[in-house]
Amino acid sequence: MAEAVSVVDVAARAGVSLGTVSNVLNRPELVAAATRERVLQAVAELGYVRNEAARQLRSGRSRMIGLVVLDVGNPFFTDLAAGVEAAAAEADLSVILCNSAESSDRESHYLNLLEQQRAYGVLITPVATKTPGLEAIRRRGTAVVLVDRGSSPRQCSVSVDDHVGGELAMAHLVACGHKRLCFVGGPLGLTQVSDRLAGARDAVHGGGLRADALTVVETAALNVSAGRQAAAKIAETPARRRPTAVFCANDLLALGVLQEMTRRRLQVPRDIALVGYDDIEFAAAAAVPLTSVRQPRAQLGRAATELLIEEVTEPKPHRHRQVVFEPDLVARESTIAS
Repeated sequence: MAEAVSVVDVAARAGVSLGTVSNVLNRPELVAAATRERVLQAVAELGYVRNEAARQLRSGRSRMIGLVVLDVGNPFFTDLAAGVEAAAAEADLSVILCNSAESSDRESHYLNLLEQQRAYGVLITPVATKTPGLEAIRRRGTAVVLVDRGSSPRQCSVSVDDHVGGELAMAHLVACGHKRLCFVGGPLGLTQVSDRLAGARDAVHGGGLRADALTVVETAALNVSAGRQAAAKIAETPARRRPTAVFCANDLLALGVLQEMTRRRLQVPRDIALVGYDDIEFAAAAAVPLTSVRQPRAQLGRAATELLIEEVTEPKPHRHRQVVFEPDLVARESTIAS
């Protein structure tokens, strides 16, 4: 096996010092263009590959951002990750995607792993409101930014105003004339879900309806299967008491509700109007295009990454910021009969 090419070899081939090679690789703006070109030519000719492990050992921090999400199968997080990756690439950082699958144990495992790997920082949508492991790695010096979750002034976060989103969704259904309403989502312990439900309740009250006009079907997860199960319960309710409109805590649930209602020959929106949340690509492409509350998914990821880089690079003490985006409603055929 041939020996790996070292920076010593590169320096010898280019006729420069080791310090100049280091500057070309790490701070190229400090090196004259002609010298920089000579070093890069030597790198290409020799096939030199940077030893990232050694670089990490010297700096005490890798160039890798850890992104921990609740469900890697949810297109919302796929779009969010695209925003993270784009911003990270601009800063010469890489991203490792970790799927907690809404499990506190898996989340804890990934946090430990990222800390062991001396991650540049962690972007995370936590499983629970309080995460002791997250607080611990912050105290030990790893920068953390919460994504799709608000935080206290002691921590950076990027989120969408889910209370407003819930109000937008339910106010739309009330404005369409519906008086028997249903919220589908869960677990209710997830902050995003509880905030969307709180906004929906406020919209019911603001529309002059009684509190019991809104029923809640809690789900164990935020996926298509859970949506189908919730729809089965709704469909089996006697017609005179059955909700005429359903607001789902995300689009995957709404797609599951749509599937089950179609299977049971209940038409959307004639029999049951339907609103989702996130406005993923599949929402507009559904058999009955879904009305949905749109979140700026890629923008969330980009903003979170920029906050993380600020926290790592800015002089201490760092001024934590909480960035909150406003959602908007996109009305389609699932609530508006043609």
